Amino acid sequence: MHIEGSLEPELAFELAARNGVRLRYPSVEALRQAYEFEDLPSFLDLYYDGARVLQTARDFHDLTAAYFRRAAADNVRHAEIFFDPQTHTERGVPLTDVVEGITTAMRDAGSRHGISALLILCFLRDQPVASAMATLEQALAFRDRIAAVGLDSAERGYPPEPFAAVFARARAEGFRVVAHAGEEGPAQHIRQSLDLLKVARIDHGVRCEEDPALVAELATRRVPLTVCPISNVKLRVFPSLEQHNLRRLLNRGLCVTINSDDPAYFGGYVNENFLAAQRALGLTQEEIARLARNSFEASFLTDGERRRFLDELDATAGAAASPSSGVTSPRG
Repeated sequence: MHIEGSLEPELAFELAARNGVRLRYPSVEALRQAYEFEDLPSFLDLYYDGARVLQTARDFHDLTAAYFRRAAADNVRHAEIFFDPQTHTERGVPLTDVVEGITTAMRDAGSRHGISALLILCFLRDQPVASAMATLEQALAFRDRIAAVGLDSAERGYPPEPFAAVFARARAEGFRVVAHAGEEGPAQHIRQSLDLLKVARIDHGVRCEEDPALVAELATRRVPLTVCPISNVKLRVFPSLEQHNLRRLLNRGLCVTINSDDPAYFGGYVNENFLAAQRALGLTQEEIARLARNSFEASFLTDGERRRFLDELDATAGAAASPSSGVTSPRG
């Protein structure tokens, strides 16, 4: 999930008032009604406009703290969140303020909610490669707070290939690497992300089915795909959740996970994505548990941390599947 994408209209107006920013909509309700999109570019236009209210370390802290309160209500145990520094530094916001605000709230999430968290810096693929490299240079000062780097923003017309040198430098500096690919762009973008950027996981990746050999490789290598069901429908990647390929990919052996992407804009945090996908696709209880298990497998947790969470998940899933629990597996 993108932390800027958790900016709810109420908080947007609060921060706008705090910072003297005039929003293009007159009220919270008008802004919420504007959260209808034709495609990814139309969404990004509103997303970047909303980001203008984020100007200080306090703003980034408040945004992130609000997300973790919601995540705690959804029983999230671990979160790996994206942020887009170029969106803010090009407005004159120091990277120090962005990272400090976010990571302070991440630490608070551990003590207040018992949620562990890691931070992923994303480069904007529709900005020059030189800007990405300069951002990486700045990020080296925060390498103890940033677990990985990624690639996001408008995918159509912006393949991963030009960013190969940036990602090679990031890997050499010790960062994990991920990339958005195969959302609005073709399966070829997934292939480039694997072969040229050498990513550990693919964000979205649902268009992998255009290339059967790629699907087979993803399954064999257990390359995680961070699938965002509600987002995919909102952005017209699929016409409806009933036509989504999540279940098909899962049952072909791919390490797919369920994620919320930009939950404030798309109207679905992680539990809502699980519930919507279950209803639309008839996911069984075993499939839901497998999706949850995949999320920990796909994470950048240490082996010991991962094992602890998986043991907790297995105990919970086992209790839910017990005949004495009264819970039955949904069939579809």
